[in-house]
Amino acid sequence: MSKKYWLLKSEPGTWSWESQVKEGPSMWDGVRNYQARNNLKEMKKNDLCFFYHSVTEKSIIGIVKVVKEHYQDPTDKMGKFVVVDVEAVKKLKNSVSLDQIKANKNLKNIALIKQSRLSVMPLRKIEWDTIIKMSD
Repeated sequence: MSKKYWLLKSEPGTWSWESQVKEGPSMWDGVRNYQARNNLKEMKKNDLCFFYHSVTEKSIIGIVKVVKEHYQDPTDKMGKFVVVDVEAVKKLKNSVSLDQIKANKNLKNIALIKQSRLSVMPLRKIEWDTIIKMSD
């Protein structure tokens, strides 16, 4: 099974890159969208995810990896949603902004642009590689 790539969005006021680094391996909780939940269920151990600061910064800050596959979200009283555990891998040399992403023709089809409200989204390898190059 080949590795998959993802993008996880978080409001820095709620859960920031700094929180993730300080906390170590931790639960990615609070997802309340069915498509995002289904994406969490697709994640496998060691898949890589971009950590995106939404709202104010609107940029990819770093990379986390999945260290535990999906399980019941303890913050969901209805029992419909799941979490994965992720751990910080590294901060990007340079963050990549939403404007930079929108300006790159190789990224015109990513969910970050097409479905801006989605908090957990898959990326194709070519999209991942493009963003990595943009961050160097």
